[in-house]
Amino acid sequence: MELLTPAEMAQADRFAIERGTPGIVLMDRAGRAVADVVAARASADARILVISGPGNNGGDGFVAAADLRRRGYDVRLQLLGAREKLTGDAALAADAWEGAVEAADTEAPGQCDLVVDALFGAGLARPLEGLAADIVAAINASPADVVAVDLPSGVSGRSGRALGPAVEADATVTFFRLKPGHLLLPGRTRCGEVTLADIGIPEAALGVLEPAAFRNAPALWHGSWRPPSVDGHKYARGHAVVVSGPMAQTGAARLAAGAALRAGAGLVTVASPPSALMINAAHLTAVMVRSVDGAEGLATLLADRRLNAVAIGPGAGVGPDTAASVRAILDGDRGVVLDADALTSLADAPAELFSAIAARPDRPVVLTPHEGEFARLFPDLAEGSSADDGSDEEAPSKLDRARLAAARSGAVVILKGPDTVVAAPDGRAAIADNAPPWLATAGAGDVLAGIATGLLAQLLPAFEAAAMAVWMHGEAGRVAGPGLIAEDLAPALKAVIARM
Repeated sequence: MELLTPAEMAQADRFAIERGTPGIVLMDRAGRAVADVVAARASADARILVISGPGNNGGDGFVAAADLRRRGYDVRLQLLGAREKLTGDAALAADAWEGAVEAADTEAPGQCDLVVDALFGAGLARPLEGLAADIVAAINASPADVVAVDLPSGVSGRSGRALGPAVEADATVTFFRLKPGHLLLPGRTRCGEVTLADIGIPEAALGVLEPAAFRNAPALWHGSWRPPSVDGHKYARGHAVVVSGPMAQTGAARLAAGAALRAGAGLVTVASPPSALMINAAHLTAVMVRSVDGAEGLATLLADRRLNAVAIGPGAGVGPDTAASVRAILDGDRGVVLDADALTSLADAPAELFSAIAARPDRPVVLTPHEGEFARLFPDLAEGSSADDGSDEEAPSKLDRARLAAARSGAVVILKGPDTVVAAPDGRAAIADNAPPWLATAGAGDVLAGIATGLLAQLLPAFEAAAMAVWMHGEAGRVAGPGLIAEDLAPALKAVIARM
């Protein structure tokens, strides 16, 4: 579940070495794990090319090549750089290789059946150039199966970015824990099938590292969720409110309200403008409808403290009326989800929004922007906004940007996308990798907002509620399957919750 940055992974390696496991032993186990994956993919007569780089990733390649040769495979090994410049454990691994060491070139990848990319690992922080870039291009142009060691060369383990030319692998073998780059795009799409190998680093290393980034999985939040109990009742599971937009745009609020109910809220009410009351009432059954006239009417409704979670944004409309309603919602003791139009309505005054959130530190607020809405609220944190100062330092990743936004706003931020990141003001973050591509459809985000609201109504902490909502949303997309529309998602939650 934990994700380690390349720097944290280096610390984990040192932790193991300091406690008695020599580095060459860790390298030997890593190389053999690579060989296991290659052997599972390659036929007995496969021609295998291992291309090693000048660091420890290359040392893993030497070990894998030796292990594969012992298994009877036809193995060639190429090295980028001079063998005499190898140091430490990589030099020891090279010394144990009894075959020829060829100079790396661009011809060999097209002459084999499987390439082991052991050029550079997850710690790469600058674009590949020269011969290294040409070799990557040759690997990608080859019809050979490609197995990457740690991470496809050219992909940042910290951000998942292709920093320049980057290998497109069919499989990747990594060690001890995944890196953010295995889950963040485009890194995830370049890894292929990922195998996580145990190379003997003690689990106690995590206690020293205290990682704050996680793969979004049930183990992260399941302990905070309370399934319905035999002696429970609907009033114990909270009452969620979803604010509807005007007559011509009511569907989004109904999608959110239905999802909140499916996610387990005991009761759900749609707060509807009077002009849209009959439309909402005609479409809703288990979800209740109340007529609410503007921010003042919403404040009157929310004076009932039993209404303990509110979502506003889906179809709410952009403008001062929605902004006023957001202020009314934040002025109270309840969980809040701000989505879509609510975020855009306050984009011209983000400091005002963040101050209102800061004034209620003990009540959860969740922001659910996609990249466009995120850029309006946090223009200096938008993708590509960092000025190029000519340094070698990599720009902030999606994970970094979500964390910075959460710290600034005081809210839990769900930065949506196929690699949705959930970040809390305290630095915890989770990356989702379970959303199917067919989830990118109109109204799907409204359903996500509703699920999060339903979980807040059940008094889950904000980070856990947001992460759980994102995971449930992705799983509902899998259950609904290809061709889904947003209306399919709430019913699909039944199967998701049954599995939980």
